[in-house]
This record gives sequence, structure tokens and C-alpha cells, in this order.
Amino acid sequence: MAADPGDAVLVSEPARGVRLLTLNRPGVRNAMTAEMTVAWDRALDQVTADRDTRVVVVTGAGSSFCSGADLSWLDQGSDDDVTIDRLRDRMLPFYRSWLRPRQLPFPVLAAVNGATVGAGVCLALACDLRFAATGARFSTPFIFRGTHGGMGATWLLPEAIGVSRSREMLFTGREVPAAEACDWGLVTGIADDVLAHTLAVADRLAEAAPIAARLTKTGLEQSAAGLEASLQWEAMAQPVTMTTEDLHEGIAAFRQNRPPRFVGR
Repeated sequence: MAADPGDAVLVSEPARGVRLLTLNRPGVRNAMTAEMTVAWDRALDQVTADRDTRVVVVTGAGSSFCSGADLSWLDQGSDDDVTIDRLRDRMLPFYRSWLRPRQLPFPVLAAVNGATVGAGVCLALACDLRFAATGARFSTPFIFRGTHGGMGATWLLPEAIGVSRSREMLFTGREVPAAEACDWGLVTGIADDVLAHTLAVADRLAEAAPIAARLTKTGLEQSAAGLEASLQWEAMAQPVTMTTEDLHEGIAAFRQNRPPRFVGR
């Protein structure tokens, strides 16, 4: 009997405003199967439609975060399924599904609880902040599997760790331990209990003014266009936040030396 795609990604609410997505196929090290991809899209649709969502945390069940794309279907398909054009038509939607954290309107954090391989590294890099367990490790052994890197690896890695270190990861395929990944900027920090640590950070981020946080995420995505583009964006986005109720709440909370209570208006 086939597993229910709905339980391949679990959605929970560990704190107010925080949604936890758990990749839930530990038996295959949370590989990105077709079933998992369907469940992933459903989970993201669910948290995006929830107006109370302010921060999302992504983690993996078991001892792995994500072992990357499942390509076993290549051995099971017909010759007609593995033509270049059909493979491209299959790859692009797959890439875009798993990179959706970049487009979500709120911060997304990765709690990397273990081994993270190939496209799994790209998933982590698609998140705004990444925290790793002390035993986590990262590798992109695409060329040692006979394939070119995918899911934005040749852009996401240089963005995070620079070209030289990206070349090392992509050309050697070696496992990068958590401490080294932190030194490189591949992850933001390391914790023994990475999920608890990441949820604590998420809880803090959920206290921020949601309109300002969403506009900040958009501004960071646009910053690649250069300083002038950022100035133009900020000259519009900052006045937007200055017209909100949350601005007045933030100022009042600062003056009264108390935590702000933002409502997203």
C-alpha cells in the first residue's frame, strides 16, 4: 500500500506565529521523491494561506535533513521519458517547488539536523537562515553521480560561500562538517539541539513587525540588482512601514521599555 503523500511533510505550530515543516521520510533519508514534492507544495500552500504565519522552520525527521533528489525513476522510465526536452520539463517545476522558500513572504529557517546532500544543500540555501547540528555535514557530489548540479547549486553556493569554496564543494564532492560550514557562511550557527535552537530564533523573529519583515525579505532578494536598486526599493518600502499601526506600536513599546505587540497593520 502506498504511503499517504500528506504525511511526507508534517506541519505543526510549535509557537505562536511559527510553523514547523518536517520532511518525514527518514527511511529514505528524506529524499525528494515525487510523493515528497507533492506533500511539500501542499505544506507550503497551507502555511502561506495561513495569515497567522510569521516564520517557517524546515527540518528533517530521523538522522538526515535531506539526501537530495530521488532519481530512481530514471531506471524505471521508458526511453521516451529520458529525452533532454522531457527531462528539462520535469526538472524546472521540481527545482521551483523546492526553492519556494526564496519566494515566501516571511522568513524561513532551516534546522539542519544531519546529513545534507546535493539538492538538499540547495534546499537549505533557499532558506533565509540556516542552523546546523554539531554532527551535520554537507556535500554536493553531483559529478560523482554522473550528473551536473541542479536546483540552483551553481548560483546558491557562490552566493553563500563565494566562488572558490563553491568550486571545492562541487568539484571534490567532499563532506563539509558543521564547524567548517559555519566558518564558510554556509550555515549561520551550530547547536547541539538544533531544532530547539532554531525554534527559539524563530520565536524571536515572530515578534517582529510582520509587514516590515516581509518587505525586508523582498528587499534582500532585490539587492543583487545593486545599490541604486536597493535605494529605490527602500525609498518606497520604508515609507510604507511608516504609515502602519505597527510603527506607532514599536515606538511606544521602545519608550515604555516593553515588548512590542505587532498586529500586521
